[in-house]
Amino acid sequence: MLKPFNLFYFLLSLILISCSPSLQTPSDIIDMKADSVLGLMTLEEKVGQLTLFTSDMDQTGAFIRKEYEQDIRDGRVGAIFNAYGADYTRYLQELAISHSRLKIPLLFGYDVIHGHRTIFPVPIAEASSWDLEAIERSARIAAIEATAEGLHWTFAPMADISIDPRWGRVVEGAGEDPWLASQITAARVRGFQGDDLTAVNTMAATIKHFAAYGDSQAGRDYHSVDMSERRLRETFLPPYKAAIDAGVKTVMTSFNDLNGIPATANHFLMTQILRDEWGFDGFVVTDYTAIMELLHHGVAADTAEAAKIALQAGVDMDMQSGFYQKALPDLVKKGLVSEQMINKAVKRILKIKFELGLFDDPFRYSNPQREKNEVMREEFIEAARDMARKSIVLLKNDGQLLPLSKEVKRIALIGPLADGRRELIGSWSAAGDWTKAVTLYEGLKAQLPHTKILVEKGCDINSSDRSSFAQAIKSALQADVIILALGESYWMSGEAASRSDIKLPGVQEELAKAIHSTGKPVITVIMSGRPLTLNWLANNTNALIQAWFLGTSSGNAITDVLTGNYNPSGKLPMTFPKSVGQIPIHYNMKNTGRPFDPDNKYTSKYLDISNEPLYAFGYGLSYTTFEYNDLKLSQNKMGANDTIQAYITITNTGAYAGEEVVQLYIHDPVASVTRAVKELKDFRKITLIPGESSTIYFDISRDKLSFYDADMRWGAEKGDFIVMIGGSSDNTLSASFELSESIWDQK
Repeated sequence: MLKPFNLFYFLLSLILISCSPSLQTPSDIIDMKADSVLGLMTLEEKVGQLTLFTSDMDQTGAFIRKEYEQDIRDGRVGAIFNAYGADYTRYLQELAISHSRLKIPLLFGYDVIHGHRTIFPVPIAEASSWDLEAIERSARIAAIEATAEGLHWTFAPMADISIDPRWGRVVEGAGEDPWLASQITAARVRGFQGDDLTAVNTMAATIKHFAAYGDSQAGRDYHSVDMSERRLRETFLPPYKAAIDAGVKTVMTSFNDLNGIPATANHFLMTQILRDEWGFDGFVVTDYTAIMELLHHGVAADTAEAAKIALQAGVDMDMQSGFYQKALPDLVKKGLVSEQMINKAVKRILKIKFELGLFDDPFRYSNPQREKNEVMREEFIEAARDMARKSIVLLKNDGQLLPLSKEVKRIALIGPLADGRRELIGSWSAAGDWTKAVTLYEGLKAQLPHTKILVEKGCDINSSDRSSFAQAIKSALQADVIILALGESYWMSGEAASRSDIKLPGVQEELAKAIHSTGKPVITVIMSGRPLTLNWLANNTNALIQAWFLGTSSGNAITDVLTGNYNPSGKLPMTFPKSVGQIPIHYNMKNTGRPFDPDNKYTSKYLDISNEPLYAFGYGLSYTTFEYNDLKLSQNKMGANDTIQAYITITNTGAYAGEEVVQLYIHDPVASVTRAVKELKDFRKITLIPGESSTIYFDISRDKLSFYDADMRWGAEKGDFIVMIGGSSDNTLSASFELSESIWDQK
């Protein structure tokens, strides 16, 4: 128990701090409050704040291990993850408040990745919307639901750039482009944290995985990463930095080693870049058991050494390994770790607990009535449906087969995902209930009540059983049009879900070929958590849709697009390869000294296939067509501190109203270091009715031209630049201008 004198001093100090006229900002007040608590803590209690343990689940529901329960009572754990629900989190919080000496509240964290109860599209799908407002709203709704169930903290968003679709965790990110990923990452941080972290419906966000996890060798999860500092800073760090600038409260270390140093032991990342360069003042948490894994990496010989190098690198909180709890007190007593270093880490954690209002009311997030009122509200489900249809990418539509004719009498809906429900909410679906997801069959039936829909599974997702092919063909022959619903299982993407071959699993392509042989028109809908190699389908199916995993409202959203109730506007945030042999593949590659020439063998290319991808970054069709004309620049010479405008006119030349994502790319043809053939620098989403034209402009200033030169200076280098604007990275108009002078600064 806290002694009466200490309790009085603690309460008095908080009152004095709160009322002090000399303090100018809420941050100053929180800083002093954290210091006042820190001054009362024993070494063991301090280390407890650096310890994060999991709750567990069995057939009877959530439970806490007995040893962890005792740790909570003793003040030897500061945070719990995988615990949610108003009553359950209240119970755990009560253990800390009623039994621990200082009554410091627990922090509850969880992987709220793309929704909590109402499941939104997986993040790679949301990125396909190129709709920052909708993405922010998705995270905002997720935070409302999660905080209503007692959560304070989410392990999202993921900011890892990846150019390798074999890596299963591409499903959690925003794709291959650093600029687009930066915008999306910042939007998600704003959605989770809102404008005021003290509001009970906001939660602390976590940027992960720091750093460069998406470049793991061979696309294999947990594998090594080795790259130049130039590539790290130009391509991989910008989305993390965007999250820091957006005010993200916590950072999670990545599992990989970077240039030989595991991220969890990497002082260069966690201290030099994150804190010293970027000014991050939140706390750093490891990924699951990452400190323990320093033993497997081979940079630590035992528990004590692993704990020591992680703390000294700048890691504040240990997720699940328990190494800090076991080793840090003894390391301090032996003089191998300074208590001052521990104090800094503890203070960072305490400050966020104060910001969340947990010291004012530890139970403010554990409200059963709010939980009842704010989970899966009708407007949340409708928002998830809207996000889902914005995320769908139309890849092919020969002969304008889509949208479906109102005259269609019979549809054969064939494939393992025709009426499949479990896969729809995808991986990392938090507390989502897959039984509440709307299937494609249910969506079609609801919107086409007078159409006969013949449903056949045809085969399982990942099986060699062809015994149901015959019945699927029989149904196909009776239909006016066929919809094939194919793809991955939900567990085939996400953590520990790398695939060496990213074709359709099982015998699904064989099923597609059998259905194609009927001669009937075929629409193929692909549900997956990554780009797949879809060459045969791209060449032979009449219409092709990339639907990803769209969450709770999947079937309704896909049907909205199929029927034309929504005109698709999604654009790919990752390149779709023709073959795994092209991987890694991305739009912003470099020319090389021997650029691709199909007529010259001795250029950078393959002998067996062309360099071009199946579908390029930024690609996506609409039911209407858009024509780009009259690209003009406001001036053809630019000073280093000037801004010029690039104007372009877009016309809807088709029969439907539609949205178009107008994309701005820039290329620096001659520089002191090699530059990418093009880089995305901005975009606009516009809506046009048939026959309507709109002239839009982009501002081009020095920030859009800057890069790291040979001496790793950040700035813009004089010379010519090419501006490219269009509807995808491989279909643009171009113009050029000259930057008349160079200017460099530090970044």
